[in-house]
Amino acid sequence: MEGIGLTDPIERALAEIKFGPDGLVPAIAQQHDTGEILMMAWMNREAVRASLTEGRACYWSRSRAKLWRKGETSGQIQHLCELRLDCDGDAVLLLVDQHGVACHTRRRSCFFRAWRNGSWAIIAAPQIASEALYPKGDGEGREPPNEAAGSSIVPEPGPPGQG
Repeated sequence: MEGIGLTDPIERALAEIKFGPDGLVPAIAQQHDTGEILMMAWMNREAVRASLTEGRACYWSRSRAKLWRKGETSGQIQHLCELRLDCDGDAVLLLVDQHGVACHTRRRSCFFRAWRNGSWAIIAAPQIASEALYPKGDGEGREPPNEAAGSSIVPEPGPPGQG
């Protein structure tokens, strides 16, 4: 009789992923229908297994040293549409259907700062109140550096030559 590791599709998928010495692999979350990059996180074997089994994104929280099911406290769930493995097998891409915001700063994407004219410009505003996102006040809604100082949102640049 074959061992479960050879017949279980999830175990076969896990065998192809090259986890680092710390047991983690970088994971990029991307909105499945628009291509928008939402966030980067880390996954261990258990997080990949949970994501594939449950059909929703589950990551490894390095700061809490435990599994983190995206949206378990905020309600901002990522439903997993597809899991992809890069050419080297050492990074994964989660195509997700993001419900609400993906970033703890209350923005749709964690990539809301752009290097423009020699400094970091904030290019996206928060979309939800901290109290609505984290009603228990768990501190997850912290703002990034310099934002509290009143940085203004810089609009996207226009097409080349129109400036």
